[in-house]
Amino acid sequence: MKTTLLLFLFPLLLFAQTNRGIAERNEVKGVVKDSLSGQPISFVNIWVENENVATTSEEDGTFSISVAAEKNLIFSALGYEKKTIKASQATEVFLNSKAFDLDEVVISNSIDTKRTVIGQTENTIAQAFDNGPRIDVKYFPYSQAYKKTRYIKKVTLSTDSRIEDATIRIRFYSVDANGFPGEEMLKKDLIVSVKNGTKNNKIDLSDYNLVMPKNGLFVGFEKLMIEKNKKEKTITDQNTKTIKILKTYYPFILYNYVERDALYTFSGGKWNKQVKEANGIAEKVKGYEPAINLILTN
Repeated sequence: MKTTLLLFLFPLLLFAQTNRGIAERNEVKGVVKDSLSGQPISFVNIWVENENVATTSEEDGTFSISVAAEKNLIFSALGYEKKTIKASQATEVFLNSKAFDLDEVVISNSIDTKRTVIGQTENTIAQAFDNGPRIDVKYFPYSQAYKKTRYIKKVTLSTDSRIEDATIRIRFYSVDANGFPGEEMLKKDLIVSVKNGTKNNKIDLSDYNLVMPKNGLFVGFEKLMIEKNKKEKTITDQNTKTIKILKTYYPFILYNYVERDALYTFSGGKWNKQVKEANGIAEKVKGYEPAINLILTN
């Protein structure tokens, strides 16, 4: 399938304006550690509560974020309990390990003789833009046709990057009772490195033994707001004539413009659902959705 790539720059300008709006806040610096071992925790998701402002802890657990001292910060990491703490108290944050119920292990070998690609859209025009610190997801409904190819073999996504070896985190969520993204399906982080330029990436999931749930699943990506993913550019604010530093975090993910019953985004430490109604009747929502596909096998 041929895909057309458009570079969508307007959100980049919005992101720069957002940075100007929070420039006067205090820079909170801290470190996130395991409460038992005291070891630093890498790539912790750190949000300002109820705001679209976030960062990620570095490999050594350190982080820095611009935030008002009275605001709350929300810390979440795979395998740990979520923690909310005042920004003024976040110089050293300890997370408690989450207890998991061990699932029964079923030995079942994938023979990989059949494959099904799901998630492809009619709109093949893909746009690459900076989604900021949000986590955007794509919903994959279940179909009886998947009974013969129930294993999730690969996830594919296209990226646009201006640095080498940019990293992102791929997330898989079950569907909760309200139709929102629920529990994470992976027990360990899936960190993916992508190359400079526009690339079509296929990530092998064979080792995770993922099976397509009968109520579907959500697949999304999280941009890691860490130093190795950052590229800075000096710009001049035309209104104030002052020089600003625009920080951009790579890679960008390509999006399709689609119609859906609802669109889901994680921002401000919680999931948000975008729906549309007219005279009490639900209508399709038009918006951007990550251009993510799945390859199923038997």
